Amino acid sequence: MEARLRQALQRAEEAERLLIDPAVARNPAKLQSLGREHARLAPIVRLAERLARLENDLAQARELADEADPELVALVRADLSRLPPEIAALSEELHALLIPRDPHDDRDAIIEIRAGTGGDEAALFAADLYRMYQRYSERHGLRWEPMSLSDGTLGGIKEAIVAVRGPEAFGLLRRESGVHRVQRVPATETQGRIHTSAATVAVLPEAEEVDVKIEPADLKIDVFRSSGPGGQSVNTTDSAVRITHLPTGMVVSQQDQKSQLQNKLKAMEVLRARLLDRMLAEQEGARARDRRAMVGTGDRSAKIRTYNFPQSRVTDHRINRSVHNLADVVDGDLDELVEALRMASRQEQDAV
Repeated sequence: MEARLRQALQRAEEAERLLIDPAVARNPAKLQSLGREHARLAPIVRLAERLARLENDLAQARELADEADPELVALVRADLSRLPPEIAALSEELHALLIPRDPHDDRDAIIEIRAGTGGDEAALFAADLYRMYQRYSERHGLRWEPMSLSDGTLGGIKEAIVAVRGPEAFGLLRRESGVHRVQRVPATETQGRIHTSAATVAVLPEAEEVDVKIEPADLKIDVFRSSGPGGQSVNTTDSAVRITHLPTGMVVSQQDQKSQLQNKLKAMEVLRARLLDRMLAEQEGARARDRRAMVGTGDRSAKIRTYNFPQSRVTDHRINRSVHNLADVVDGDLDELVEALRMASRQEQDAV
């Protein structure tokens, strides 16, 4: 841990120096990246400084333990009793912060929610997940910015793409990627039978232009008329945009914005995020071959969580953990599950 701490403190000092460098100030992308890194390292610096003060206090207390003054000895004994557990707790907290973390955790996130098997009930469940993540984001002071929304019947959602912006947005949400399963009696069920439906969630780190280089020649851009509810431009102008990334075959459509340019910019934002996610998934897959667990990878092909309404139970299958406050979870109270997943991922990384 000492080596990691020394490296983190040196990097924090360097980042602070670079943030006031005029050359960096003229590079918005570099400035933003350094700002995120400095914010991540600041708690480590504060903890390290506090730990150093407590260790110094403990060393002084031990030196004064043999003094003849009874009042001073009483104070020293109190410090000798109080300081070791405080130092141990701080050391554990600092150790957790020093475990290597993904540099993308500090980025904004893009969430894609899609109804899976289950027809109308799957679309209703996708709408529940949409509201759940919206409320969770609001609880953590994150901005929820819908980019694309395709409504289903009965108030459900076929597909939604949302940008979540704020400190550590991707780090908080990244482990929500996967297949979410619901077991409940659908509103359309007349005989009271429990049905099982599913929806998929993909959480992508927002990509910057320096992360993914996209050549104009690799893009096929089509424009068409928007459809569905909206403003005056719907069904009257070719404002909707479909972008195909020819090397990978990825297709992104965007029609929720008012102008063709806005739709193109939003579509490019989603495309960059998907290409970065693909690149990171390939890298993670190579690293994961030597691991026992896959908590941190966000593998969307696997069933990760079941929401059992009759038993008010939510079970995360990756860490075999259940909570019995389903109503609170669906209302955005995900902290217990998110923290358990984060701790499992940290333990896994620490063991590698």
